[in-house]
Amino acid sequence: MAAGKSIELEILSPLKQLYRGEVESMIGQAPDGLFGVLYNHAAMLAALEFGSFTIREAGGKERVFATSDGFFEINANKAAVLVDTAEARRDIDVPRAEEALKRAEKRLADKSKENIDTARAEAALHRAITRLKIAKNKH
Repeated sequence: MAAGKSIELEILSPLKQLYRGEVESMIGQAPDGLFGVLYNHAAMLAALEFGSFTIREAGGKERVFATSDGFFEINANKAAVLVDTAEARRDIDVPRAEEALKRAEKRLADKSKENIDTARAEAALHRAITRLKIAKNKH
């Protein structure tokens, strides 16, 4: 990408700044599907759904984050990802995600318990599967 043709990006959670840098492109997960952003993108505000958020830095290095629900905003080549939680691919604790997957599957399989919050268990299952796919480079 030509010099000066980048987007300033910040990925923020309430607890910390997870990323700040110049990127060439981004791909995020919205409720209606994936969206992509390049230099000089029109101003946009979008809801984010739990999933992967991929960035390509200058020089082509790709970074992938698992992000919770939140918001994405871009205006004048400055972008922000505002989410409750986010993890870089390298920071995902695979054994912990595998245990979360097993717990969610067990809750959903146990039909004898009437007090199971099915929606919560399904959300936990989706989060665990997504985190594992990202960690294993299959996003």
